[in-house]
Amino acid sequence: MPRVKQICCIGAGYVGGPTCAVIALKCPHIRVTIVDLNQARIDAWNSPDFNLPIYEPGLEDVVRQARGRNLFFSTDVDKGIRDADLIFVSVNTPTKKSGVGAGFAADLNYVELATRRIAATATSSKIVVEKSTVPCRTAESMRTILDANSKPNARFDILSNPEFLAEGTAIDDLFAPDRVLIGSLQTQEGKEACAALSEVYQNWVPKERILTVGLWSSELSKLAANAMLAQRISSVNALSAICEATGANIAEVAHSIGQDSRIGPKFLRASVGFGGSCFQKDILNLVYLSESLNLKEVAEYWKQVVTMNEYQKRRFSKRVVDTLFNTITGKRIAVLGFAFKADTGDTRESAAITLIRDFQQERALVNIYDPQVESNQIWADLNEASPDVPLDTIQRQVSICSSALEACKNAEAVVIATEWAEFKTIDWQAVYAGMNKPAFVFDGRLLVDADKLRSIGFKVTVIGRGERL
Repeated sequence: MPRVKQICCIGAGYVGGPTCAVIALKCPHIRVTIVDLNQARIDAWNSPDFNLPIYEPGLEDVVRQARGRNLFFSTDVDKGIRDADLIFVSVNTPTKKSGVGAGFAADLNYVELATRRIAATATSSKIVVEKSTVPCRTAESMRTILDANSKPNARFDILSNPEFLAEGTAIDDLFAPDRVLIGSLQTQEGKEACAALSEVYQNWVPKERILTVGLWSSELSKLAANAMLAQRISSVNALSAICEATGANIAEVAHSIGQDSRIGPKFLRASVGFGGSCFQKDILNLVYLSESLNLKEVAEYWKQVVTMNEYQKRRFSKRVVDTLFNTITGKRIAVLGFAFKADTGDTRESAAITLIRDFQQERALVNIYDPQVESNQIWADLNEASPDVPLDTIQRQVSICSSALEACKNAEAVVIATEWAEFKTIDWQAVYAGMNKPAFVFDGRLLVDADKLRSIGFKVTVIGRGERL
């Protein structure tokens, strides 16, 4: 069995950065180099003050301990490839925006470019590991490219090792994973490569938590896991609409069904909708896969999970308009939170983007506050959401604020779009004093004490909670 002494990770983003930083921390005898062509991103990873390019609780401490010891960040992709025994391919696989499969299929351009770079550069045999979320049988395409372009003394074994991290708890997830999944071809060489990667993880993960399966099962398991989790969120969000219409309380309903040991309590929290880089992308990928296999009914089933998520966002923004006397034109709306969830700076597919776009179309004025998301990211996301609207027009309607109190000043309504803990402890009395009256709060994350806010004077609307007694 080959022993792994040097690892290269292609891609210094949300998956590659934290994952390989933890590997370096837990495996001081392995040299880990994370490479990326984005100079600004690598500079941020190498910054003297540890101003890292992504926010994740606990990540800075990991990087402080390992960087410069056996963890390195570089733009020299070719050297990283040449020196490594094992290469993680951890590049972005966004949903295609044009061409065949647009809007559903994963764009594998970056995966193919990385694979071709490995083939062109490697002068010795390597274990190549899919870390990116990819469609089933992508490894077959990678293998074809590598075999067709490899140098005489270089052979490649391909593994699938999907990540199951939740942003906001990624470091804890890496320290103590539920499972580590490794997929390989069931050949002697494939099993040996699988054992080599397993040995790396066994430096801190109990062997019984390392699952070894077939290559195609591993690829599909990642899509299936995210689809099942998103399905639970859409299911509870669908129930939240019924609660609002009947006077039931979704928090009580979710708690009741979550006590059933067959169901369990996780991912049963109603919200304005799921976001993040994975859920929607992976479900759409599953839809495209099903359609391409002529499994029409399967595709329709999974597509409905995304349809329900979009409906939940539309329904919430409409409720804001309806409650504010059927118009928000010229009214100031404070949106608290822009990240897709708390404890991350990631905004991909964030529900806040959709809400703010809807408010813009109603000609409202919007104040935004988020404790982690940079202003340039907010402007980029809003610009992408409304491509036909010039950025300077958006900036006349939207303001980015440095605190929740500032965002709420002179507003007609407050919309809680992200469940940041600090929003629980805002001085709501001061917020109320600075707002126009009547002052409304729309809680899209089941975060605040509605009764307490009502006692201050707010008109409070909570997602999944009807007004009937």
